[in-house]
Amino acid sequence: MVWWAASDLGWVVGHSYIAYAPLLNGNTTILFEGKPVGTPDPGVYFRILREHDVKAMFVAPTALRAVRREDPEADYAKKYKPLHEFQALFVAGEHCDKETMEWSRNALEGKPVLDNWWQTETGWAITSTCAGMGMNLKPPTGTAGKAVPGWDVKVLRKDLTTAEPGELGQIAVKLPLPPGAFSTLWESEERFKDTYYKTIPGYYDTMDAGFMDEEGYVSVMARTDDVINVAGHRLSTGQLEEAMLESEYLAEAAVVGIPDELKGEVPLGLCVLKHGITVDNEKIFDNVRGQVRKNIGPVASFNLMVVVPKLPKTRSGKIARNTIAAMAAGKEYKIPVTIEDASVYPAIQSALKIIGYPKNSPIN
Repeated sequence: MVWWAASDLGWVVGHSYIAYAPLLNGNTTILFEGKPVGTPDPGVYFRILREHDVKAMFVAPTALRAVRREDPEADYAKKYKPLHEFQALFVAGEHCDKETMEWSRNALEGKPVLDNWWQTETGWAITSTCAGMGMNLKPPTGTAGKAVPGWDVKVLRKDLTTAEPGELGQIAVKLPLPPGAFSTLWESEERFKDTYYKTIPGYYDTMDAGFMDEEGYVSVMARTDDVINVAGHRLSTGQLEEAMLESEYLAEAAVVGIPDELKGEVPLGLCVLKHGITVDNEKIFDNVRGQVRKNIGPVASFNLMVVVPKLPKTRSGKIARNTIAAMAAGKEYKIPVTIEDASVYPAIQSALKIIGYPKNSPIN
């Protein structure tokens, strides 16, 4: 079996998926160094899959979005069909939105595109689609699979009662944790207990928010800190971004909450356009607002948007929402050292100034 890891996905995921698991399984591994687009075109991933008879690929959704932005109809992928040996695409590092997942499935001739969810602290996947255990290889789009054996995953309300299927809540894992999970913090036992176990007694607090459906499929939508409280309505950034990406004009999107005197918080959307889009921004914004209203409803109060060339992301593909939120709110912020391209921040700052943010800026 040929296994291909096409992206830097962090040390835990990298070690387990890219090193230990392929070696233990006796796989041949291909490591790709380079960008998914412009080397020389958006078809480089598909070329490698075809030329080396790759059976499985592991990549961050960020890379797939970059390809989708340049090749929305997957025309370059068609050049390398059929992929006789290819069996499945695995994604990790961040939430994979429905649009990118569906695009990937179509580009890969309907082959499974499987997401999973884990954390540095857990050492291995909390939820996944375990292909070797007979799980359904076509899980609902946008989910991160079901709880892996050993993990008792719950979605809880603020009062610690179990959330209804489809209801946004705090994701927690009932103790005890399975082998492989961390058992302390170096020389900081009390901080370990206070950080992860004090908030929800009897549970490991994942600090992630999401929901579970009737069949047990889990959707991880945002970090708890990224849940926006708009006039008493709790909305996840992931839900809003999913709705934004229903727009025909957007390749990527990010949402942060910013302070509002009336509603407490309101969402601010950052839009990255698909390649070649020349439509007026106001028309784009009207289209995006319509998608959010259709998929979430007027409770989102979604009116603030800007167009940016790209989003600030870490090398593992995670969007640095906290720095964007701080910038929009006029607070001090520090660009993380793991940001892949910090040059995007001045462009975001300029876009925010056009709509009058931050409010306390001398320019405004």
